[in-house]
Amino acid sequence: MAKQQVPVQEGLFTWPSDSPRLIGRREKKTGRVYFPAIHHYVADEDSEEVLLNTRGKLWTWTIQGFLPKNPPYKGPETVETFKPYGVGYIELPGEVIVESRLTVADPGKLKIGMEMELTIIPFREDENGNEVITYAFKPVEG
Repeated sequence: MAKQQVPVQEGLFTWPSDSPRLIGRREKKTGRVYFPAIHHYVADEDSEEVLLNTRGKLWTWTIQGFLPKNPPYKGPETVETFKPYGVGYIELPGEVIVESRLTVADPGKLKIGMEMELTIIPFREDENGNEVITYAFKPVEG
């Protein structure tokens, strides 16, 4: 039986999808956009679901050089198997700044202001053998 892909958290991004999008909420009164939409910053009746842009600019970044505390982090790594990864804030034009894992961990390949795009990546395997996936941003090629 083939492994199923399941999102790390329901309501973060559209899945399954050939063109996944992050799911946000827009406050009806102010137009302010929130992400993640799973946090109730504003009552559902006072906001509407919006699918966010898939491209934006790298606003700032760092390299996560040590294993995050568990909980809340639920990755598969141990201190011995951990590999540093990029973390950044991506400014989605006219919408919101999103915190995200980056697909690049080489500081020489990351630049504030560079164009980034949404991608879906494997994160871990769950207790049922499913591939748990999450969103990340990668540099736009070209």
